[in-house]
Amino acid sequence: MSDRQNVETLSRVATAIRRRDLQMIHNAGLGHIGGDLSAIDILVTLYFSVLRIDPRAPDAPERDRFILSKGHCAGALYTTLAYAGFFPREELDTFVQPLSCLNGHPDRNKVPGVETNTGPLGHGLPVAVGAALAARLTQAPWRVFVLTGDGELQEGSNWEAAMSASHFQLDNLILIVDRNRLQQGDWTERTMHLDPLTDKWRAFGWSVREVNGHDYAGLLETFSAVPFEPGKPNCIIAYTQKGRGVSFMQDQVTWHHRVPTTEELAAALEELKEVAL
Repeated sequence: MSDRQNVETLSRVATAIRRRDLQMIHNAGLGHIGGDLSAIDILVTLYFSVLRIDPRAPDAPERDRFILSKGHCAGALYTTLAYAGFFPREELDTFVQPLSCLNGHPDRNKVPGVETNTGPLGHGLPVAVGAALAARLTQAPWRVFVLTGDGELQEGSNWEAAMSASHFQLDNLILIVDRNRLQQGDWTERTMHLDPLTDKWRAFGWSVREVNGHDYAGLLETFSAVPFEPGKPNCIIAYTQKGRGVSFMQDQVTWHHRVPTTEELAAALEELKEVAL
């Protein structure tokens, strides 16, 4: 497959996943659609072009590990896992229903492809550091990818983990920051200054790249370059838009934790033209 064909395929898959995620959250009456939509292009690029995984063997020892630290955006992860073949897409209809495996936060004991339970913010990166260190100690070839929200970086546990990753020279660890600049309630910079974020990660001993988190070609190029520097953990700051793909949701803090009405769902699906997969 050519690079152009690959990008076109990723775009089509992401559109289908956005549509399904919107429908799923509307039907469930619960979800975090804004953060889901900002992260979907990153998730699709990882699961359909980057991660060394086999949905038929989700626990294969040599697999790459992916951890969704921003666990409240489980809807985006579930939908991506279903489209990648980890479980039937029909199960998405049970999202957050009683006795469903698809809880509001990911549960590794219930959902194939989920590496660790997340939800409390600031936990994913510390777990990822432990996993990357385990791979190093056992000389295993697998890599560890972890996606955090930017507001989540206000949790101090992330910076303790950042120091550890640099100290142990974990160049098999890849952190992606979903830099949509919004968190629950307000812009991140009004809540607690994060910038200059790139300089902060470099000061902690990480090798950092910046990328448009909705540019598949840019994401593919960036992921293909890891490790960026031998002996340094990798940080990718992915600039995204909360609510990406739906004009009236983009960059709107109200869509952090809001469910679309029937009319809003119809308008959103009209903007996201249906594709056949």
